[in-house]
Amino acid sequence: MQTLNSILNHSHSGLRWLVLLFLLLAIVNAFTAKSFEKKHKMINLFALITVHLQLVIGLFQYFLSDKVKFIDGWMKNPLLRFYGMEHLVGMLIAIILITIGYSKAKRRENYTDKFKAIRIFYTLGLIIILLFIPWPFRSILGGGWF
Repeated sequence: MQTLNSILNHSHSGLRWLVLLFLLLAIVNAFTAKSFEKKHKMINLFALITVHLQLVIGLFQYFLSDKVKFIDGWMKNPLLRFYGMEHLVGMLIAIILITIGYSKAKRRENYTDKFKAIRIFYTLGLIIILLFIPWPFRSILGGGWF
């Protein structure tokens, strides 16, 4: 069980960087591209796929991790509250926004409207993700760079 937990933790932490990379690429494209080409669609799709894959791995961790414990007074413990509620809810909101952005962009006819949906929803999703990652400088949360 400990090995599986370690594999999931490293996978989840490492995939974070791909999520951030694809989201940044999609947002930069949405601000700078002059036409909507297949490569833009693929970057938007890869960003969507990586956040959903991150969600699946995160849900496995949620039910297997020792950082999620619903013991008496867990809401008063910052570590247990963060992993038991705040991280999950924040990331779900971000993933929902990114999914809405992708869906709206896919349905739009002209490229300016497609990119506008990506700019708005992917940027909001990225901001929320950055806020709810257990960064190493948030020492009480015990997160690492990888």
